[in-house]
Amino acid sequence: MDLLQDLFTNKKIFFSFMKEKYPVFKESNIFFRDIQYAIRNYYLKKGRKIDYQKSEKIASEFIEGLVKEGELKKISNNAWKVNFSL
Repeated sequence: MDLLQDLFTNKKIFFSFMKEKYPVFKESNIFFRDIQYAIRNYYLKKGRKIDYQKSEKIASEFIEGLVKEGELKKISNNAWKVNFSL
C-alpha cells in the first residue's frame, strides 16, 4: 500500500499518534513541519524509514487532501486550523 493512501485510510490512528507529541484538537493550529515529522516518526515506529524529502512530499499531499475534505483550513503558508475532533 502506498504511504499516502495508508495515511488517509488510517488518519484517526495517525492523528492519535500525532496527538501524543503535538497539540491536535478541534480549532487548534497545526503546522507543516509538525505533520511532516509526525509522518516520519509514525512510519519509523512501523519499521519504515522515510527520508526528509519523501516525508515532505507526503505531508504536502496529505495536507492538500485534508483541506479538500474540509478537515483542515489553511490560515497561512505553513499553518492550518483543525476542523475535526479525535
